[in-house]
Amino acid sequence: MKIYKLPSGTLLEKDATYFLGPSLHWNELLGRENLKEYLNFESKGWRELKEEEAQKLLDVGLLSPMGDQEIWAAGVTYFRSRTARMEESQDAGGADFYDKVYAADRPELFFKATASRVSPPGGKLNIRKDSTWDVPEPELTLLISPAGRIQGFTVGNDMSSRSIEGENPLYLPQAKVYQGCAAIGPCILVQDEILAEDVKIRLEIFREGQLAFTGETALSQLKRKPQELAEWLFRANTFPIGCFLMTGTGIVPDEFTLEEGDRVRIGIDEIGVLENFISKI
Repeated sequence: MKIYKLPSGTLLEKDATYFLGPSLHWNELLGRENLKEYLNFESKGWRELKEEEAQKLLDVGLLSPMGDQEIWAAGVTYFRSRTARMEESQDAGGADFYDKVYAADRPELFFKATASRVSPPGGKLNIRKDSTWDVPEPELTLLISPAGRIQGFTVGNDMSSRSIEGENPLYLPQAKVYQGCAAIGPCILVQDEILAEDVKIRLEIFREGQLAFTGETALSQLKRKPQELAEWLFRANTFPIGCFLMTGTGIVPDEFTLEEGDRVRIGIDEIGVLENFISKI
C-alpha cells in the first residue's frame, strides 16, 4: 500500500483502490512499529474515491510524507559512487578514503536533513551559490521504525555539492546539509518485504524543456543491503519517532552541473516519481 500526505488530509492507495482520510499526526504515525497493520485498520472508516477523484487531489500538490523525522544518508554504497568520489577528491588527497570505506565493514553514514530542510514533491530544491558543481543523487530511501525495523520505502533526492566535497572530504556537511538540500516522496510504500534487486532507479534532468541528462541503475548494484545499513545506523543511536535513511546513489552525472530552473525527476519502480525544481541559495 502507498500513503500520501495531502495539504487537506491523507490519501491511501491499496489494491488499486484509493481512500481519503483525515490529516494524521505523522510523528505518531511513522513512530509506530505496526504501520501496515495500523493503516489497514484505521482506513476502514475512510472514504473510497474514484481514481479520477484521487488524481485531482494528487495534482493539487503533495507534502513531504514525514513529520519531524530526521533524514540520514549512506555514502559510497555503489561502485559507481566510489569511483566518482575518488575522482573528485583526487587533488585533495582524499581518494583513498572512499576506496577504503567501500570495502570496509563499517559503512559511511551521515546526517542529512531535519524536516525543515526538506522540500516537498514539486517544490524547489537548492544549490549553493558558493558551489560550482552540483548534482542530484537519486536514492532508495528507507522508513525505519523506532526499533530499527524497515517498514516502508520512498524516493529520495540527496542533493550534493561535488565541488565543496571534492575540495576536502571534511567539508562533507557543507556539501550535503543546507536549506532545501533534500526531498522525499511522492509517497511511502508501506510493506515489510525488501524491494527486489531488479527494481530500477531512474534519473532525468530537464533544462529549458529539453532532456539534459538521463541515467539508470538497479538495486542489484547496491553493495550494502538495506537491513545492514539500518542496523549500523541504530548502533548507539535512538529515533523515538522513527527516521529515514537514504541508501546511496548509483547514478552520478559527470561533466554536468545543475543550474537554476532545472527540473529533476527521479523514479523508482513500485514507488513512483519524485519531481523537483532547482533554485539557488
